[in-house]
Amino acid sequence: MSDRVLVIDDEPGVVRLVSRALRSEGLDTDTATSGEEGLRLALRGAYDVVLLDLVMPGTDGVSVLGRLMRLRPGQAIIVVSCLSDTMSKVRCLEMGAGDYLPKPFVLDELLARIKARIRAQHVPNPHILTTPRVVLDPVRQEADAGHGPVRLTRRESMLLAELIQHAGSTVSKERLLSSVWGYSFHPESNVVDVYIRRLRTKLEPDVISTVRGVGYRVDIA
Repeated sequence: MSDRVLVIDDEPGVVRLVSRALRSEGLDTDTATSGEEGLRLALRGAYDVVLLDLVMPGTDGVSVLGRLMRLRPGQAIIVVSCLSDTMSKVRCLEMGAGDYLPKPFVLDELLARIKARIRAQHVPNPHILTTPRVVLDPVRQEADAGHGPVRLTRRESMLLAELIQHAGSTVSKERLLSSVWGYSFHPESNVVDVYIRRLRTKLEPDVISTVRGVGYRVDIA
């Protein structure tokens, strides 16, 4: 399967130029000329890189960026905009954009940045924890149970990591309390149960099994 890029820009000339160049490089390219259309495509499909303009009528690029980062936190986004001020750049990068290139741009530089992002997507992450049911990136604090990445809190990520590292085995509440929270709670504490419920709500209810009277388990089948 070829790498996929989505170009979101309301300038027809830019869309034609960039999409033609990307396709000539062998990249599968979709285009959108409005923020609404671009957001719909980005959420419906799976793109290695989204190229996003900021200044568009209707739903602007900042709004698209914000919604994409909430709903697809792992999505690689390169902002390409006529706004070249530092404040705009910093804002977009802090919101989650991976790169920012002011207009007018040099086409070869844009292509190089897109290819760099695509290469980064294909580099194996040694920190990724994987089971057949769920994948966890403890660095990004994101988990995927088959419906796209979901943001976790630090403690949720630590708890899920402990279960995945012992996938197929039941982990006692006492061990989870010690390894995740760092010290022992009162035996009747329900903090582990609360966080397990949170994980099940964010992921799938059956990702984590309860072994009554013993603890919790992430299955390997």
